[in-house]
Amino acid sequence: MSNGFHEVQFPLRLSLGASGGPGRRTDIVALSNGGETRNARWADARRRYDAGTGLRGLEDLYQLTAFFEARRGQLYGFRFRDPVDHASAPPGQAVSVIDQQIGTGDGVRTGFQLTKTYEDAGGASTRRIEKPVEGSVVLAVDGLALGQNDYAVDHTTGLVTIVPGSVPAPGAIVTAGYEFDIPVRFDTDRIEISFAAFKAGSVPTVPLVEIRP
Repeated sequence: MSNGFHEVQFPLRLSLGASGGPGRRTDIVALSNGGETRNARWADARRRYDAGTGLRGLEDLYQLTAFFEARRGQLYGFRFRDPVDHASAPPGQAVSVIDQQIGTGDGVRTGFQLTKTYEDAGGASTRRIEKPVEGSVVLAVDGLALGQNDYAVDHTTGLVTIVPGSVPAPGAIVTAGYEFDIPVRFDTDRIEISFAAFKAGSVPTVPLVEIRP
């Protein structure tokens, strides 16, 4: 993660109405025979959101303005909770220690990066999870849960470090469960509020873009 990041979360009350999700960039070349070739320009998806609000009271509008000003527009990044995809488990399911495989032990390795894999019968894609929610990370080795004193979590990078006495044996599968935020920044240096009623208004668009490492 580059410099210029504040470990604060975009107000959950305002993020619930957001729209957006992952985007990819693919080059498609049409061939003379009518076929085509495809090439992925990005190894990983980049997420974009619009947290524009409908009609809101002055308190919500002020909260958005204050948050924007504290980030100085696009200058500083922050945490954003995706209303759909914010945990190691699918929506509606509780987080479990066996949700995501994050590595394999070799008897020496102690550091494991949190990741999340999306897969089906046709393929898979894995993303780094760099902003886990504090207190949400649970870990297991070969399906056996580790105690909270057996590992430490860097909530600013998503790196999990297992203490020497609990180092996974060679071939042991390390799994994790967690909730997470997405590192984003404002994709504009201007917030425009429309006052549509007495003591109420709206912000038609509040573009956010994921910050990639």
